Amino acid sequence: MPAELNYQAQKELLESLISNKEEFEHRHPSDIAKILKEIYHEDGFETFLSYLRKIPEEHLGEILLELPEHLKDDALEELSVKELADVVDELDSDDAADLIQDIAELDSQKEKEVLSNLDDEDVEDIKKLQLYDDDVAGSIMQTELFSAKLDEKIGDSIKRLKKLKEDGLDNIYMVFLVDEFGYFIGAIPLEDVITFDFDKNYRDYLKESYKRIITLRATDSIDDVVKNFEDYDLVVMPITDVYGKLIGRVTSDDIYDIIEERATEQIYKMAGVDDESEEDREVTAITKKRAIWLGINLVTAIAASFVIGLFDQTIQAYVALAVLMPIVASMGGNAGTQSLTVMVRQLALQEINWHEAKDAIFREVLVSLLNGLIFAVVMALIAYLWFHNYKLGIVIGAAMIINLFCAGLFGATIPLVLKRLGVDPAVASSVLLTTVTDIVGFFAFLGLAKVILL
Repeated sequence: MPAELNYQAQKELLESLISNKEEFEHRHPSDIAKILKEIYHEDGFETFLSYLRKIPEEHLGEILLELPEHLKDDALEELSVKELADVVDELDSDDAADLIQDIAELDSQKEKEVLSNLDDEDVEDIKKLQLYDDDVAGSIMQTELFSAKLDEKIGDSIKRLKKLKEDGLDNIYMVFLVDEFGYFIGAIPLEDVITFDFDKNYRDYLKESYKRIITLRATDSIDDVVKNFEDYDLVVMPITDVYGKLIGRVTSDDIYDIIEERATEQIYKMAGVDDESEEDREVTAITKKRAIWLGINLVTAIAASFVIGLFDQTIQAYVALAVLMPIVASMGGNAGTQSLTVMVRQLALQEINWHEAKDAIFREVLVSLLNGLIFAVVMALIAYLWFHNYKLGIVIGAAMIINLFCAGLFGATIPLVLKRLGVDPAVASSVLLTTVTDIVGFFAFLGLAKVILL
């Protein structure tokens, strides 16, 4: 694999692949993209571009889509209209639509010129896909597929399939069955088809299980598509229009990309980072986006400090409180983050609904409370041995129980409430939770200290 080779060996491998098109066929676009990225970092953009232009056009589009956003955008700006048109022409309709969209975001005029160099049929397919919103199945489907009519001879359809394969159709897992008007009826796995008598037609083998193939409409949510792929281990799904006419398909490789993108987006949002700005190479743009969330955190930190200020005399009387105080807030924050992460993930994967929310909240609160009891005893003992004051141990132990209880409660409920209000739980949950655990932790610890120690 290219990742196991040193830089010079990777360059030599790429040069060898470029000079041997047959060998190029057996390399995944992701492997080539990794080598090109290494060339960019080692030798700069001009060398990267020179290698990019040597890649056969039938493979270039898939490789461009595997590159990091900033490298892909730079390449799209440098490649000519003719080069881009040849690249788009070799792509499946869904990938072609994605690449055209990338070009449009960089230069709308260049997009028009590229489209004018494509066949009318290709342009029509791309335009159709671009009509769908980003969050529906139609936006990720491809229009190229293999279908057959019920009364078509199986042998004749296999001959058509051979021709389609020669023209570039790939990932054929099933024969989609349609009626004479193109309405979807069912699907038969290719592994079954090859066992049939090629002189018979598909109607002779149609059975109920072939009609129960899961399908969605192009206007259905992408979330529904992803969930069906995950729940039923699908490799392909037929897509119909609102009337049931077969118009496309979604394959598992598209779903893998969506899952990866969403996982990355969730991680960024939980940290208060904008995933799109992180792809920007401008330091000022990244700084600005991160500064917004840091500013919000500053406000919440001031709120927690204000609570501490209410007990300044208590802290002056017992300096040990200043030493132990961060422990209570830190334990609450970590316990709350555990509950928060579990709930955000379950909501993102649609593994929990409002009917199950009560049980989920109870479970998270109970777990946090039990952990609170355990660590309350541990911390009370440590505080007593450290400062030789059993009352101080009681204070921090009780504060630990209170804060971890609140951490579990709010860590579980905040995402649910935000989801109900139409706010992405991954965006605001962590900031709200940190505020709650800090304020409750400090108030409980210092308030109990004032009552018990003074």
